[in-house]
Amino acid sequence: MRVIFMVEEPSMKALLEVILPQILPIDIELLIIPHSGKSDLAKSIPRKLRIWHRPDDKFVIVHDQDSNDCVKLKSDLISLCKSGKNEYLVRIVCIELESWYFGDLKAVSLAYGKNVSQFARKRKYREPDKIVNAKDELRRLIPTYQPLEGAKKIAAFMEVDNNTSHSFNTFVRGVKMICRA
Repeated sequence: MRVIFMVEEPSMKALLEVILPQILPIDIELLIIPHSGKSDLAKSIPRKLRIWHRPDDKFVIVHDQDSNDCVKLKSDLISLCKSGKNEYLVRIVCIELESWYFGDLKAVSLAYGKNVSQFARKRKYREPDKIVNAKDELRRLIPTYQPLEGAKKIAAFMEVDNNTSHSFNTFVRGVKMICRA
């Protein structure tokens, strides 16, 4: 079986390349297709799923929530997937990729050699999926943070079973589920 991940940006691809081997069974083939933003991903979904020739392949669509209504966004993405014959899963990152990093500040600390773990106890950071400008907040704590480089550095230290981000944990459970089906 092969699982194809369609993501909106290269930084998500960089993160998934590192953490998915920790999540996927060893016999699962993996393909990650990055896009140039949300609109590129939205155009690509129905086209790829409609013309895909391997019926056993499964798709996972990963999209940042940003300022969108999560329920409506997921519904819209599911509608785009229905043109295909393959099984699919849609997962929303609440609110943006950097929120997942706030769910594992130990990994951020190890990646940058600066202890930011103590911030996990602050009320502002206790619920990573509610941090409105997580990228800006991360840059405040780690001024040298850049999305693509940061994804590679932080992913190397992330513990997939020890993250406080609800959307990250929902993503992990969904990926495990689609691999069993």
